[in-house]
Amino acid sequence: MAVHVEPQPLNGPLPGGRAGATVAVEPLVAGHVDFPRAAMVDPGGSFKTLRLARAMSSTKQAEAVPVPTFLIRHPTVGPVLVDTGLHPSIASGGAENFGGLANRFGRPALEPGEDVPSQLRAKGIEPRQVPVVVMTHLHLDHSSAISEFPDSTFVFSAAEWQEAAHGSKPSLNGYRRAHFDLAFEYRTVDFDGDAVESYATFGRTFDLFGDGSVRLAFTPGHTAGHCSVVCRLADSDFVVGGDAVYMLGQLEGREPLPPRPFDAHNMRRSLQELRLFHAQFPGAVITPGHDPDFYARIAPRFE
Repeated sequence: MAVHVEPQPLNGPLPGGRAGATVAVEPLVAGHVDFPRAAMVDPGGSFKTLRLARAMSSTKQAEAVPVPTFLIRHPTVGPVLVDTGLHPSIASGGAENFGGLANRFGRPALEPGEDVPSQLRAKGIEPRQVPVVVMTHLHLDHSSAISEFPDSTFVFSAAEWQEAAHGSKPSLNGYRRAHFDLAFEYRTVDFDGDAVESYATFGRTFDLFGDGSVRLAFTPGHTAGHCSVVCRLADSDFVVGGDAVYMLGQLEGREPLPPRPFDAHNMRRSLQELRLFHAQFPGAVITPGHDPDFYARIAPRFE
């Protein structure tokens, strides 16, 4: 299916930043999907491809993993969202939103009121009041509820858009183009552009509001254009790692990496940047993508 929309490049910061601004971050779990551990942590051994295929096609090997999103409260920009979680319609069945095959094997699940728009409203924020949504990447479990934010500006990497919107076999690579083939305001960051600079251990970052409060860090590997998001709190940083690592143990070197990333070489490079950051700034939080234990105990707010 061809995509009918095209984003505009983002060559400089979005408006609204304030010099010295710090932010608060509130993690939100917006549903769960079934995913086999063998697809998240390489079990090793022989016949890996065959065993992975069996795990992906078997509901017996799947476990429910959280689908996290993050609300960033910026003092002058307002509420900023990272990823969108599962669409509210998932609460009554996921076939239409996720597609038949992905719904059958992913079995997305969402409790009433667990979707991001509902959680925002419970905090006194209407979806139309969210000026910016940052997408770590466009896999369907992250893009499921894009349609619920028609008034927002969406920001993601140019490399991610190219693969998600124009790459071959999108559904086999985790994309559902219906989620983002919408006449919304999409802006892409070219991480080879002039506005890109290094930050701490990250080689390529983009200062989203020009004040250092929210930076997109280019961490490809899981997908062609995956980004992490570095948020400046009052005394430390909070890093939304996205799916650069699925499990905290992968960040800490206690567990193997996933068996079939989009680009294994770039995944290792991105992970090294995250690990070095973790070592240099042990007080900073770095979130893994879908670790059930991590999200079961995460604090509701960081500032």
